[in-house]
Amino acid sequence: MDRFEAMTIFCKAVEQGSFAAAAERLNLSTSAVSRQIAQLETLLHARLLNRTTRRISLTDEGRAYYERCLQVLSDLEEAEELVGNSRSILRGTLRLTAPISFGVWHLSYAIADFSREQPQVKFDISLLDHQVDLVEAGLDLAIRVGDLGTQNLVARSIGKARLMTCASPDYLARHGTPTVPADLAQHHCLTYAYNADVHLWKFTRNGEVEEVRVTTALHANNGILLRELAVQGMGVMRGPDFLLQSAVDQHQLQEIMPDWAPAPLNIYVAYPSRKHLSAKVRGFTNFLQQWLATRCPHAVATMP
Repeated sequence: MDRFEAMTIFCKAVEQGSFAAAAERLNLSTSAVSRQIAQLETLLHARLLNRTTRRISLTDEGRAYYERCLQVLSDLEEAEELVGNSRSILRGTLRLTAPISFGVWHLSYAIADFSREQPQVKFDISLLDHQVDLVEAGLDLAIRVGDLGTQNLVARSIGKARLMTCASPDYLARHGTPTVPADLAQHHCLTYAYNADVHLWKFTRNGEVEEVRVTTALHANNGILLRELAVQGMGVMRGPDFLLQSAVDQHQLQEIMPDWAPAPLNIYVAYPSRKHLSAKVRGFTNFLQQWLATRCPHAVATMP
């Protein structure tokens, strides 16, 4: 048994959630995948996976071994890069997740620019507004806006997003323009599912903090959908500038109460707490921070 090949197959099975899916990605038979993992378990004298007819899941021993396998394989890949290539040339597949709106409006352009500089790096991207376990999903890093979640992650702040409160000119003509946060209690508000408290909106002005409990006219788990509903005059929404600023610039939305500014949201790159990071993860993280500082007009970069 080739130990590194077995580790690679094991990691792919965890990422894909089944032997059949892993076999398809690796161009192997399902029986070959099952056999390699069984041999690995025999070698380790430990059960790594719980198996059902449709899915697999990690045991406690399997989760610990999976994290170490990811690091070992990443270190091996980086060692091969150091021997065979210039340090500046990055290789491999970078697996990441990001919020849908940030991915569509900004990350797509950043990745295109990065790929022109580092064409040997491939990307496997999952755009999700909810947070996932990076280790279980087999991801190298996550871009998080605002809340990091409760996972054991190492996070690096690469920028900030300004929160804006907006509504369409048509909506404001019909319902009036709020001038202070308390006015929002009388308005139709569009709320976002993944906010910590969807009904409690906080604002600050000159050190003064004001909270208002809003009435939800429409609730959704996707920021792009809420933006388009706001453009259609469905109500007042609050969201980051990378989602709303272009609609304001095009006069589809109007920012209200700009002097009452919610606290900005940090933009993070987060990754599992490993001793070493691969060259491609470090390279892309550095690139993205610089890209936000120079190419993203509404991000306030937080350079080290």
